[in-house]
Amino acid sequence: MVKQGEARNARRESSRVVGESLGSEGDSAAAAARRSRRRRAEMAAEGKTRVVVVGGGIAGSLLAKTMQPHADVVLLDPKDYLEIPWAELRSMVEPSFAERSLIYHRDYLTNATIVTSSAVNITEQAVLTADGQSLAYDYLVIATGHALTSPGSRSERIKEFQRDKGKIESSESVLIIGGGPTGVELAGEIAVDYPEKKVTLVHRGSRLLEFIGDKASKRCLDWLTSKKVDVLFQQSIDLDSLSNTEKLYRTSAGETVTADCHFVCIGKPLSSSWLHDTILKESLDNKGRLMVEKDLRIKGYNNIFAIGDITDIPEIKQGYLAHKHALLVAKNLRLLIKGSPNSKLETYSPGFALALISLGRNEGLAQLPFLTLGGCLPGKIKSRDLFIGRTRKQMGLNA
Repeated sequence: MVKQGEARNARRESSRVVGESLGSEGDSAAAAARRSRRRRAEMAAEGKTRVVVVGGGIAGSLLAKTMQPHADVVLLDPKDYLEIPWAELRSMVEPSFAERSLIYHRDYLTNATIVTSSAVNITEQAVLTADGQSLAYDYLVIATGHALTSPGSRSERIKEFQRDKGKIESSESVLIIGGGPTGVELAGEIAVDYPEKKVTLVHRGSRLLEFIGDKASKRCLDWLTSKKVDVLFQQSIDLDSLSNTEKLYRTSAGETVTADCHFVCIGKPLSSSWLHDTILKESLDNKGRLMVEKDLRIKGYNNIFAIGDITDIPEIKQGYLAHKHALLVAKNLRLLIKGSPNSKLETYSPGFALALISLGRNEGLAQLPFLTLGGCLPGKIKSRDLFIGRTRKQMGLNA
């Protein structure tokens, strides 16, 4: 177990941080690094507590933003931007949408250090990065979520969306593999924006959106069917056989699907394999999730927290819940920095399972504790702006 006092003493041995991303675009990396070192030296002189956040997704970014007035915050992320994930599918048919949903870390972290790299190890005093840095901490927060497949630069991510749109526009037929929220929402976006295209969705389960109730699943299927989307249940596609040139796809049931292009929309693995050789290896459950206490500290540690999808909290992994994790841990960190006892820390309790699925630009599906709604009302809540304006305001930016 890491004692808080030991970590505080160990943090004094800070390493030089290079390749940090601060300042306006066009500034040299060397100038940005010099500014960063000066700021960190000033923080150290003031006795500021060091908080290292590993992972710049929606949970880690909000935590870092919230804590920057109260601590010497370092955000470690292999990307130079935050991606609002629930806008991804709209951006595939409307790449300009990504101009608001892809946010440079530097735009909201105006008083923190950004290290563009990946974590490869954790000791009781520091996080070690892929590019050889050692980031000392008093408090550490793991927010790595699921395995990253996006490019490291915001500009390259926008180009990916442009390529996706081009692929859809040049195709007469599209195959979507996976009937979870990603596959369903992508099918909805394509069916609404390109009603002339043939869309087929293949799902290995017996119903769509299996994390919600039967009634909501049936409503979703009825909506897709009304948009002429073919849905094949209890079938799968061999992912190893996929290619960008193949136009005939054979399912596990022997059916043949013809499509000019395909999109794989199945769940990504958790980004926790890198923890297997760290001090947190015994804190992982058999699914690769970090086991946390009710105050979201990792079991067995006083100064290491976990938030977002990587936790073992028994709840549906959704963005608004990751935000709740981040805000709770930010409050607990402020209490600990002030010297409050553990008994004063806030605790987290999973709430009712809520789901809000976008179905194209104007309709949606909502599952509430005692009610399922479909149509324009859920669409008005989510589908038109996909909460982008609200999320940007939460990050201190213009909507």
